[in-house]
Amino acid sequence: MTRDRDTPRSGGRLMDMVPHLILMLGVLIFAFPIYVTIIGSTWDAATIGRGNLPLTPGGEMLNNYASAWSESQGNRVMHTPVRIMMWNSLVMALVIALGKIAISIISAYAVAFFRFPLRMVFFWMIFITLMLPVEVRIIPTYEVVANLGLIDSYAGLTIPLIASATATLLFRQFFLTIPDELVEAAKIDGAGALRFFLDVVLPLSRTNIAALFVILFIYGWNQYLWPLLITNSAEMETVVIGITKMIGNGEAATDWNLIMATTVLAMLPPVAVVVLMQRWFVKGLVDSEK
Repeated sequence: MTRDRDTPRSGGRLMDMVPHLILMLGVLIFAFPIYVTIIGSTWDAATIGRGNLPLTPGGEMLNNYASAWSESQGNRVMHTPVRIMMWNSLVMALVIALGKIAISIISAYAVAFFRFPLRMVFFWMIFITLMLPVEVRIIPTYEVVANLGLIDSYAGLTIPLIASATATLLFRQFFLTIPDELVEAAKIDGAGALRFFLDVVLPLSRTNIAALFVILFIYGWNQYLWPLLITNSAEMETVVIGITKMIGNGEAATDWNLIMATTVLAMLPPVAVVVLMQRWFVKGLVDSEK
């Protein structure tokens, strides 16, 4: 009788483990290329070029990372130092993320809480831009930037990508959930539009801001097409562009050890943002005042 009771329980535990096993398998499949990249960054270019890359760390880690970080000359090709490329990518990602959030939250606040002529017309004009892919408007955008003399500049890298219809829509939809009683209470207390925005709307929006910052930072960091068009000099290259240029035209002219070291370094800022913002983001989600 005891065995009969335990058998279904054991089967249930086994079925409960199936999703975990599938998730673990997915993690392994996803993480293995990253592991190979990290291991490759610790070996020399000759070992990787022969196709005999071991799955254990090598002894060239410090040399590879130091060379990729500060030097512009590899064993086979020249490249922009990673410190310059990562600085450009960091500036681009931060300006895009903060700029998108600032403009979007202000525009969404105006659309949600103010009544003015053609208010919804302007909102739908913003919304319609979601249907236009970047490739459709990249040529006129490039022409405007070129006419303003912003080629090869931080302004040219960031300003055309700051506007965000998606963030505006998300903030507006959240603002519509704020009770009218809260708005009326603020008016009774004598709070103006700016005071209500700073003391009520911003604190309530911290979860949305945290989530959007993570998404927009990674969006700005991984930009490829726009930096490729707008930058001409090595001093303005982003790390994504730099990695593609380091690959070269063939395997014989490629410092794979430096490329893998650069790739590992390029992953660190987005990972750091996700890790640092995750705790604050979860805190905002479980906050009882939210």
